[in-house]
Amino acid sequence: MAAFFDNGSMERGMVMQTYRGKSVFGGVAVGKICVYQKGEQTVKRTKIENTEQEKARFNAAVQESIRQLGELYEKAVKEVGEANAAIFEIHQIMLEDEDYLDAVQNIIDTQKVNAEYAVAVTGDNFAQMFAAMEDEYMRGRAADVKDISERIVRVLSGGAGQGIHTDEPVIILADDLAPSETVQLEKDKVLSFVTVHGSVNSHTAILARTMSIPALIGTDVALDETVDGKFAVVDGTNGVLYVEPDEETLETMRRRQQEEQEKKELLQTLKGRETVTMDGKKIRLYANIGNSKDLAMVLQNDAEGIGLFRSEFLYLEKEDYPTENEQFMVYKMVAETMAGKQVIIRTLDIGADKQCDYFNMDPEDNPALGYRAIRICLTRPEVFKTQLRALYRASAFGNISIMYPMITSVWEVKQIKKIVEEVKEELRSQNIEFGEVAQGIMIETPAAVMISRELAKEVDFFSIGTNDLTQYTLAIDRQNPKLDDFYDAHHPAVLEMIRMVAQNAHAEGIWAGICGELGADLELTEQFLQMGIDELSVSPGRILPIRKIVRESECGCE
Repeated sequence: MAAFFDNGSMERGMVMQTYRGKSVFGGVAVGKICVYQKGEQTVKRTKIENTEQEKARFNAAVQESIRQLGELYEKAVKEVGEANAAIFEIHQIMLEDEDYLDAVQNIIDTQKVNAEYAVAVTGDNFAQMFAAMEDEYMRGRAADVKDISERIVRVLSGGAGQGIHTDEPVIILADDLAPSETVQLEKDKVLSFVTVHGSVNSHTAILARTMSIPALIGTDVALDETVDGKFAVVDGTNGVLYVEPDEETLETMRRRQQEEQEKKELLQTLKGRETVTMDGKKIRLYANIGNSKDLAMVLQNDAEGIGLFRSEFLYLEKEDYPTENEQFMVYKMVAETMAGKQVIIRTLDIGADKQCDYFNMDPEDNPALGYRAIRICLTRPEVFKTQLRALYRASAFGNISIMYPMITSVWEVKQIKKIVEEVKEELRSQNIEFGEVAQGIMIETPAAVMISRELAKEVDFFSIGTNDLTQYTLAIDRQNPKLDDFYDAHHPAVLEMIRMVAQNAHAEGIWAGICGELGADLELTEQFLQMGIDELSVSPGRILPIRKIVRESECGCE
């Protein structure tokens, strides 16, 4: 819980200033502001004589930067999970990119300049190149190449890593924060993140949500001495920053803060309780995970199963296709750890903003609508079969179910079932044991919604991926911060689609759940229950708050 501070500003007659931003994570933080300035590095252009020596300096700095990123990765894995730490592996890979390295060395050779200058120029050039690309994912790499270039320059200049140096917890105010900057912060010294720029899907936003820290983006506040060191309150729920709050505002916020802490403590009493409505409807309350390292949070928050295991991270973390045995060991461990509870594993969902170089996929004008997920699996059956074999082998050690993403037709499901039967027959012929595996599909496209009655005849369950469903329904690229104001997850069309899917599922005798972020939206929990939703799969930290709402609600559905 955020620490309380004496507000001496009221005694000095300071006037409260109010700034509005966009909420990333709710809650209240009370404390002093610490303005985080990136400290722009001044890079001078210096003529050098020994280019070989200068290139050796550069190569040594690259290796040191890779080492630092490795340390950051390990720190991030412990604090925010492997999925969120993956950005540091991406940065390491970028530092080994031959085009980038050659560009720096060429500038040193041809212009006979210092390595710092060559790195800074190359970083600017590559950032401009990425920023000009049409693909949203590639545009996002512009900030990454700037980040790695600045790291190399710091190493070359003998500069220390950036960070917040404070004896007391503070509200960090910044223009935006790179992943490396965010992870290097001491968690117990951070009450809240407030940024001027960034999007709801930025690295800072994702990490703030993972760390359960109140956070705002797009805040209209100046980054200078007018607010640095000032006493403030962040209202993460309503998207407001109060600088030098008056007594009434401070008292209100402190009261809310205390209430939130008491709620957290009360929620702990719900561990071990059934997730059942007042009128007797049992809800499957599951957790979403990115890898096996998230299991501790799943168990800690008393999830009743895993509703979405994003298997694509097994692919994203490697430089070549993961083998059958590599996958099998991970799936087996998760199944065993969950001790008979249902574990729903999504087959690889590569494509769009999740790219693997070794898949060698052609560039696409609109990758979100292109060659991704089940489309890759059905056109590369050798890759698909490897994963299916691993999944079925692991099913002998626990309660594994499989679900397939990006379904748009009955034909796709029938093709999947055909390949599944081939895999099962192969395993039988090899005397390899496997269990009963429920087969489900994700409902992520309007096409799947409209034919959900027919699809329900082919599978055992539905899981609604609300992130993509909202994106496709509203024709909005959810990675584009310019469209944040147009992205309405509560849009009546989206909610009606969810209702339709639940109805069609029940008509054919199967259950329907939600695994997208909307499933964790506490404002909609009761509405989902009334729609007949049978399962909610959410981030582990949302398990107990949702259980509380379910137990205090009536389903009111058949």
